Amino acid sequence: MTRKLRWGVIGCAGIAVHSVIPGIKLSETGEVTAIASRDSAKAEETAAKLGIAKAYGSYEEILADQDIDAIYIPLPNHLHMEWSIRAMEAGKHVLCEKPIALNAEEAQRMADAAEKNDVHLAEAFMYRNHPRYDEIKAIIDSGEIGEIRGIHGAFTFNNAGDAKNVRYRKDWGGGSLYDVGCYPISAARLILGAEPEAATVHALISPEHDNVDMMASGILEFPNNVALTFDCGMWAAFRNTLEVLGTEGRIEVPSAFIGDAEYYVITKDGKREVKQPSLNQYALQADAFARNVWGEQPVRFAPADAVANMKVIDACLESAYSRKRVTL
Repeated sequence: MTRKLRWGVIGCAGIAVHSVIPGIKLSETGEVTAIASRDSAKAEETAAKLGIAKAYGSYEEILADQDIDAIYIPLPNHLHMEWSIRAMEAGKHVLCEKPIALNAEEAQRMADAAEKNDVHLAEAFMYRNHPRYDEIKAIIDSGEIGEIRGIHGAFTFNNAGDAKNVRYRKDWGGGSLYDVGCYPISAARLILGAEPEAATVHALISPEHDNVDMMASGILEFPNNVALTFDCGMWAAFRNTLEVLGTEGRIEVPSAFIGDAEYYVITKDGKREVKQPSLNQYALQADAFARNVWGEQPVRFAPADAVANMKVIDACLESAYSRKRVTL
């Protein structure tokens, strides 16, 4: 019988129900054995719909279940630190939805808890587990597009009419930088293998959405005179794109974080499409997590990476609200 990592899920958020739980079910390594909600009827209904054996009416109950190895946390952002740490103190490995915390200080406390309790902690940037990003890095390293001169990323959608959405609660960690800006920021750090030195961000702060950033446009200054320009928003037409610009060509990723996995390499020799197999990024994420837990493969994205990403988001938020350039 194939070894399985037994997952428990805290909360019935849409990302869990529609993406992560189905991904774990498709994975080679995982099975979802329990789900918890503070509304027991909601937990039971979700469990029945998704074929999950156990439903709990409190988060404490699922952490006490000795038949669970790992916990996935898709709760609102302000609850990430508390319940991740409580899960790790209960001896569970934790996959926490992005952004991992509200700030770098919280993220560091979570990283410290993982080390103290000897468990694996990961931030749920599912797109990083798709092999295309290793391929893109290999193309860059080959010199085909020359030296990198810049990266542009965008992740926007329009959900502004949903006034009660948790994304529009400032005290809950709402706003576009937390919700989708974290993607191009993490992608640039991944591709460049470096940390930015300064951030400048201009944002649409919306009083009718509890003064969260509904749209943000920014520049991150990386070493070697390379910059990420990015925009992110929750009150704009949908895009999720990435472009890496080199001296001799560029790489275009039309669906950089969700959607189709194809990308394009454009040089003086023409434009070629790089086709990708149909892979579920959430299943890949679950498999990488399990193999990290079992020691079958090295951890690529340690908690320190999540702390570093939060430091950048902290700087972006500070810049957006102060309207000043912020050094890291």
